[in-house]
Amino acid sequence: MARTPYLSVVMPCLNEEKTVASCVQKARAAIKRGKLRGEVIVSDNGSTDNSIKLARKAGARVVEEKRKGYGSAYLAGIIAAKGDWVVMGDSDGTYDFSAILDLLRPLADGFDMVIGSRLAGRLEKGSMPLLNRYLGTPTLNFFIRLFYNIKVSDSQSGMRAFTKEAFSRLQLKTTGMEFASEMLVRAGQEKLKITEVPINYSSRIAPTKLSRFRDAWRHIRFMLLFAPTYLFLIPGGIIMLLGFLGVLSVALGEITLFGRLLNVHAMVLGSMLTLLGYQIIMLGVYAKAYSWTQGFNTGSLVMTQTLKYFRLEKGLYLGFLFALLGLLVGGLTFVQWAKEGFGYLWALRPAILSMTFFVLGVQIIFSSFFLSILGIEKRN
Repeated sequence: MARTPYLSVVMPCLNEEKTVASCVQKARAAIKRGKLRGEVIVSDNGSTDNSIKLARKAGARVVEEKRKGYGSAYLAGIIAAKGDWVVMGDSDGTYDFSAILDLLRPLADGFDMVIGSRLAGRLEKGSMPLLNRYLGTPTLNFFIRLFYNIKVSDSQSGMRAFTKEAFSRLQLKTTGMEFASEMLVRAGQEKLKITEVPINYSSRIAPTKLSRFRDAWRHIRFMLLFAPTYLFLIPGGIIMLLGFLGVLSVALGEITLFGRLLNVHAMVLGSMLTLLGYQIIMLGVYAKAYSWTQGFNTGSLVMTQTLKYFRLEKGLYLGFLFALLGLLVGGLTFVQWAKEGFGYLWALRPAILSMTFFVLGVQIIFSSFFLSILGIEKRN
């Protein structure tokens, strides 16, 4: 007969004396009702009221985390948890801990993580501001789906259940409100089996500690930083392609596009876009290389294999080729200019082409050195 999993219910707490005891009692009652072995942990993040005293009186084990932050409190509590399964939820009275058994059933069916969806359950009037419900949460859901292919209706729900084994694979690091997004991002990267169950959501009794726009930006910022393809590679690739086409199309002479005459000035703009686009692309490559060396499963298979087998010499060959091509065009232009007595430099197009190729080559050389440095640790 399989051993009954041990359950840990973890609640972060910062001055929640009005609700923490009730949350603990509901969680303990649910554990007893489900005939489970378990514990309730309150991870206190520096409360100055009676939260700690009341939590202990209600039967919780208190873990004190001095580092400030929502993520810090959760990390401390979850790491201290003894459970095979973990349920997390805020101690502010908004989540109904008497319903935690609903979150555990999918874990018993083999899922790694269960999200309690507030939008699929019953929202008490005034519990979620309209801006959060119809703009903030849907926007974050969209980014989560677009960047990481995680299809959930409530990516910002603070009530979740997961196995301790699955959590150990995530290696979470953020200490603020973006902790919730990081958990989903890493779960997607680790290919965890995720599902949702509807939960009820109540109005907060004490004033909220959230900053709507600041915290929303922290979530978006985190997701963008962990999605270098969308933040760097795609925009950089488009910019560089447009720039390079612009340089080459005007290199042999002026052209007409949409009834407009494009001449040397368009070539200068194309050169700038080419070099700018390359820099943006390389920032994305650096980000992916760093993720690869740190063991994060990010990026496509093509990019992963490229970074895995990248060698400094290949980058140097390519860089020297572009630089040499630039020097060759520039040298021929200089010789012709010298023959004419260093007068008016008529060969502006070759000069721009020479500068573009040479600078691009030098960038490739030094980028290759830096990329090689990032890959040393992983290859070793």
